[in-house]
Amino acid sequence: MKLYSTNNKDLRVSFKDAVFNSMPQDKGLYMPVEIPKLDADFIANIENYSLPEIAFKVASTLLKDEIPAEDLKALIEDAINFDAPAVKLDDKTFVLELFHGPSLAFKDFGARFMSRVMAYFLKDGEQLLDVLVATSGDTGGAVALGFLGVPNTRVTILYPEGKVSPIQELQLTTNGQNIRAIEIKGTFDDCQALVKQAFADPELNRKFRLTSANSINISRLIPQTFYYFNTYAQLKRKGIQDVIFSVPSGNFGNIGAGLLAYKLGLPVKQFIAATNINDTVPRFLESGVYETKPSTQTYSNAMDVGAPSNWIRIMDLFNQDIDILKKVVTSYRFNDEETLAGIKDIYAKFNYVACPHTAIAYLAIEKYRQEKPADHSAAVFLSTAHACKFPDIFPADIASRIEIPEQVTALTGRPKQADQLSINFSDFKHYLLNGLIVD
Repeated sequence: MKLYSTNNKDLRVSFKDAVFNSMPQDKGLYMPVEIPKLDADFIANIENYSLPEIAFKVASTLLKDEIPAEDLKALIEDAINFDAPAVKLDDKTFVLELFHGPSLAFKDFGARFMSRVMAYFLKDGEQLLDVLVATSGDTGGAVALGFLGVPNTRVTILYPEGKVSPIQELQLTTNGQNIRAIEIKGTFDDCQALVKQAFADPELNRKFRLTSANSINISRLIPQTFYYFNTYAQLKRKGIQDVIFSVPSGNFGNIGAGLLAYKLGLPVKQFIAATNINDTVPRFLESGVYETKPSTQTYSNAMDVGAPSNWIRIMDLFNQDIDILKKVVTSYRFNDEETLAGIKDIYAKFNYVACPHTAIAYLAIEKYRQEKPADHSAAVFLSTAHACKFPDIFPADIASRIEIPEQVTALTGRPKQADQLSINFSDFKHYLLNGLIVD
């Protein structure tokens, strides 16, 4: 597998180099030179395969000979050791539960696969691998648990002060060992900017072996394709083949993985990018003008992204042609009031408790159906996080129905371990160089 930069189509690097370097020096993102189509027989009979079997087929098709087959199978079986059920709400509506991993969020697919790929490639005696992560909520917890105790790695997680839920913060800040957490006095976009500046800093790159665990890393994107193919397999077992996916979208890695699956041959009829009021992409698809703006805090905090990094990957997949893209991707935005109404509506209709991100994806399905009444495809909306992470958002009657998983109760009472920094890059650089905050 060879990859290029979205800013330099002539660049060629190996998968291993892309995983460890995370981001090209030209500040583009890595993309596969070739996106091969999965063979038609596999797609036609996909309902006969398990999630690990599907994951191996997809990964081996993309990676080719980067990791020997038996090693790749073992890696996948270790990383993807939890389910992702498509739960039926009615004959045409399904919710894809992606929160059954250890951190209770869809990010477990990418973080666990990536950590094991990095551990596989790391050799004894090599320089310590420094993993830098910006999180708006769920990425940090998934990466922390994915890398906790992995030899020869150190993870530094940046998260915005006061903008993650209490459970998300516990998952970020109570690990210790090789996991460091930094509370940034700013937004997710500020955290993301600090990480990107670090990757572009010559002095830091001379001293450290830096990589990212954000969705800018190609090894995060690949495993997220697995659950799109697996969902299609689940629906085929029910006799359903026409499928629409509605994806809660913040940094656009999740829907980017879905569109990569589409390019690999997954027969999806339509993708819906569902956002909160951080609506850079819906505005772009409406106006043709791509204009970022500072992020605004909402109930759906993991989607509070004003400058989505992965959008350049999506445009690259469609050769920068917005007209072709718009035939495959529709996008809607929803505010907090609408989000809360969506939570209540799902509960009233289906007796189902959905997190705010999930509710936005559901609302997008409802809006799409209003606009396209002739489309009778089955709709799958992605549930990206367990509802227990957002206890203050739900009305009392719905909140009382939320079951608290054991891995959450185990965090209660553990001491917070986090440093605090401003959005000033010089402070962050000093921290990385010295392991200390500036007095």
